[in-house]
Amino acid sequence: MFLRTESDAALVARTRRGDVEAFNYLISRWEKRVYNYLLRLVAHRPGYREDALDLAQDAFLKAYQSIGTLADAEKFAPWLYRIAHNVAFSYLRRPATLGLVEEGGQDQEGQWSNDWPAEWKDNAPLYVLSPQPALGREMQIAVARALDALSAEQREAIVLKVYHGFRFDEIAEIISCPVSTVKTRVYAGFAQLRAVLESIPSSSKRIAHR
Repeated sequence: MFLRTESDAALVARTRRGDVEAFNYLISRWEKRVYNYLLRLVAHRPGYREDALDLAQDAFLKAYQSIGTLADAEKFAPWLYRIAHNVAFSYLRRPATLGLVEEGGQDQEGQWSNDWPAEWKDNAPLYVLSPQPALGREMQIAVARALDALSAEQREAIVLKVYHGFRFDEIAEIISCPVSTVKTRVYAGFAQLRAVLESIPSSSKRIAHR
């Protein structure tokens, strides 16, 4: 259908005129990315996969209900992520048992379990730290756990920059803080990730110096 070729801004305009199908196309275009963003933020919580799905649904509902407040339709993506950010951090303020996720990861034979989140299986975060995309499983697990060990603010900044490709100014808009703060969180997070990787003996490890 022709709606598939419409820009986000055009679909926002249609939604404002009452075209629900247009917003459904916005959902289909962004739901996976928003879900993955939320998944990375809450991956240290028990039941995180189901919670991330619920949070994504809540974010899209809030976006639909408040789409009339979007000042610039060309900035739909940062605006949507801002809503998802608010939903996520409201959730993270709730009491919960913290710790590394035990469900998923590697099984006893060292193979990837089928239910481990797909985004941890790829090397997306590693291209920032290494020019070589193909690193061993040990390093992938180390990065996943190192990300989990970061503060929520550092983890979010890195996720938005590395996985979702937002500019520093866009991230600042999403999380409502100065650009300088965003850069501090990203670079401090990179330093912690690098320290973890450098502490692991591996012939495949190639750490880029930034």
